[in-house]
Amino acid sequence: MFFIASGGGILSFNTGFAIWVLISMVVFLIIMGKYAVPPIMKALDERERRIKDSLASAEQALAKAEQISKDNQKALKEAEVKAQQIRKQALEEAELLRSERIDKARKEAVKIVEDAKRTIDQEKKQALTELRNEVAELAVQAASKIIDAELDQSKNKKLVDSFIGDLSKN
Repeated sequence: MFFIASGGGILSFNTGFAIWVLISMVVFLIIMGKYAVPPIMKALDERERRIKDSLASAEQALAKAEQISKDNQKALKEAEVKAQQIRKQALEEAELLRSERIDKARKEAVKIVEDAKRTIDQEKKQALTELRNEVAELAVQAASKIIDAELDQSKNKKLVDSFIGDLSKN
C-alpha cells in the first residue's frame, strides 16, 4: 500500500505523462514508417530477392552439373564402345595378317618343295642318262673287245640299246 498512497509509485498513473508518451509514440511510428521502415523493407526485399536468385542459380548449376555428368557418362560409354570396336578390329586385322602370312609361308614352302622335287627329278634323269650313256659306252667297248671280229658297229649298237632297255625295265 505504500506504492498506491504516494504520488510517484510504480503503479500510479499520470494522465499527462501518458498523453506525451502516446504522442511521442505516434510521432515515432510516423517517422519510422516514413523514413526507417521503407529502407529496411527495401533491404529485406533485396536480400530476399538475392537469396531467391542464389537458390535459382544453385538449382540451375546443379541441373547443369547433372547434365554434364550425364553427358560425361554417355561420352565415356561411347568411348568404351569405340575402344572395344577398335580393339576388335585390330584383333581381326592381326588375325587376317597372320592368316595371310601363314598362307604365304605355306605357298612358299610348297613351291620350294616342288622346285626341289623338280630339281631332284631333273638331276635324277640327267644322272640316269649319263649312267646309261656310260654303261652303253662301256658295254660297247666290252662287247667290241670280246667280239671284235664277228659283229659290226651297228649290230653292237642294237645289242647295247636292247640291253639298256632291259635294264631300264628292271
